Amino acid sequence: MPKAKGKGRRHKYSYNLNRKRLYRSARRRAAPRIACSHIRHAWDRSKSVAQNLAEMGLSEDPNKALPIPKKPMGMEEESNGQQPGKKIVRKPYVVNEMEYEASLPEKKSNTLSRDLIDYVRYMIQNHGENYKEMARDEKNYYQDTPKQIKRKINVYKNFYPEEYKDFIASLKPEKMDVQ
Repeated sequence: MPKAKGKGRRHKYSYNLNRKRLYRSARRRAAPRIACSHIRHAWDRSKSVAQNLAEMGLSEDPNKALPIPKKPMGMEEESNGQQPGKKIVRKPYVVNEMEYEASLPEKKSNTLSRDLIDYVRYMIQNHGENYKEMARDEKNYYQDTPKQIKRKINVYKNFYPEEYKDFIASLKPEKMDVQ
């Protein structure tokens, strides 16, 4: 196959182009990507990252925020109540909002697919606790081993414990009627 036209040609270097200035201006314009909305709204683009975070009461370096003591625990010096270089927090509402958001309970968004739920219910309904028989069933399309099927059933039990109990309770009368 022939090469693409113009690929083997040597490219000319432009001596008149100042690449340093182009690179600096592109970096200066780029603002940091901030994920937290509270920080994004309180951010001042005219200040540095360190200044912005200090105003919000946050730290840019975790090692400076919680320094590792170099002296043994019992040998601490007493201070006169003032710490040198203490920065004033001008935007405490940012930290307060972040703490409030972190204290909210997290929603459980874990769910199983409808196909897996139907598969597990079918297997339990037709085979009970016999996992070897489940592995030989014609509906076992993915050719799961007995241990894999057992694991899927246990996942279903853990995700939907009430639904599983109701399902098992509904199966017991059916088996009694058959005998």
